[in-house]
Amino acid sequence: MRTSPVPEPTAAEVRIKVAAAGVNFADIMMRRGLYPDAPKLPAVPGYEVAGVVDAVGRDVDSDLLGRRVVAMCRFGGYSEQVCVPAELAYTIPSAVDLHAAAALPVNYLTAWQMVRVMAAPGEGETVLIHSAAGGVGLAAVQLCRLAGARILGSASPAKHDFLRRQGVAHVFDSQQEDFADEVRNVTDGRGADVVLEPRHGRWIGESYDATAKCGRLILFGFSAAAQGGRSGLWSSLGTLARVPWLRINPVRMMNDNKMVGGVNLGRMWDQGVLVARWMKALLDHAARGEISPVIDSVHPFQEAGRAHDRLELRRNVGKVLLTPTREDRA
Repeated sequence: MRTSPVPEPTAAEVRIKVAAAGVNFADIMMRRGLYPDAPKLPAVPGYEVAGVVDAVGRDVDSDLLGRRVVAMCRFGGYSEQVCVPAELAYTIPSAVDLHAAAALPVNYLTAWQMVRVMAAPGEGETVLIHSAAGGVGLAAVQLCRLAGARILGSASPAKHDFLRRQGVAHVFDSQQEDFADEVRNVTDGRGADVVLEPRHGRWIGESYDATAKCGRLILFGFSAAAQGGRSGLWSSLGTLARVPWLRINPVRMMNDNKMVGGVNLGRMWDQGVLVARWMKALLDHAARGEISPVIDSVHPFQEAGRAHDRLELRRNVGKVLLTPTREDRA
């Protein structure tokens, strides 16, 4: 923890009194010095916050004062107060609480981009979601369920019963190798129409093999390089070395009739109008109760290390949050 002066909003910004901040793998990679878009250390992590507007810049509508908002920020979210451009702060519907709102931006926008925009599974199609019990995974489960897709998932065995209760039809062990045959067994020999893969490295080739003809493999994240004490430069290089760079190439994809795409929400800052449309749609779904973020645990800012450990050690089921004050929800 460190103390800094209270930030003042610029002309086009609002200042948010933070009620909750989301914890993401990007924060862990930043801490390890492995996130290319992060500011130079020392810096404050935090990509998303929810709270109340307590100050506005001179060019911002004063009606925003006192409004509950959720916002994306380019790091700095682990703070009691944070300033963001007014267009990146979205009004939270009255039916959505602040903790649920803080769990929406990174996880649900990533899932939305994958399953509503880029891969877009139709009703009855099969989607395989790896790391399905994590924040993005559960967001994808809920959005795929809304689309009428059949959902397969992978996670550690202790989380399988939970995922079945969420509507996942078949659950694999996330450390199981050569799982493509089993995916084909439960899909009448076809494979999955959509595969969402966050682990990188050797898992890419296995997920490609599990994808059906005319299927879409979407890569997101780099979670295989952020695993407890092994996280760091060498684990990142080892993960990259296991990527099947030569095996999956344009000619191979054409001959196999498959597509491979990638999602990195951190590179969408120049698409503000598009992302705002997605965010407002997600808030509407949340207000109607059609999606509901699963909150794994809530920790005070002083225990950010403990919160990071839950993600790195894969102990979480759903979203990990930080708050300025201690709450008995961990």
